[in-house]
Amino acid sequence: MPDIHVSAAVIVDEAGRVLVVRKQGTSMFMQPGGKPEAGESAAQTLIRELHEELGVELDEADLQPLGSFVSAAANEPGHRVIAEAFATSVDPQAVTVQAELAELRWITPDDIATLPLAPLSVEHLLPIAWPASAG
Repeated sequence: MPDIHVSAAVIVDEAGRVLVVRKQGTSMFMQPGGKPEAGESAAQTLIRELHEELGVELDEADLQPLGSFVSAAANEPGHRVIAEAFATSVDPQAVTVQAELAELRWITPDDIATLPLAPLSVEHLLPIAWPASAG
C-alpha cells in the first residue's frame, strides 16, 4: 500500500472543541495539515500548511509533538497516511478558510457519530484530544 507522509495538527480551543477541515472536492473532515515540501521538517510543514490553509501564524515553540500515526488515507483509496502529529491551540476567531479548504468546523465529541471524519482523526487524533470519550 503506497504511503502518504503528512503533518497534522490537533488544535483544541479553550472550550475543548477540536478544529477539523474539509478540502474542496472531498467529503471527509480531518485535522488541518498537509504534505511536506522538499527539505521541510514535520514541524516546518505544519507551520506552512496552517498558514496557507487557515491564516494562522505559529512557530515551532507553539507545537507539541504527539508522535507518528498510521491510518488508511481518507481521500486516496488504496493508500495509507503516515502522520507526524502535533498539538497546538489557536484563537478560533483568528482562523479562516483559505487555499484548498472548503470548510472548517470546531467539533465536540458529540459530533463524531454524525460527521464524516478521516480514519486518522477517528482512530488516533481525536482520542488524543478527548481521551475520556475514546471508544
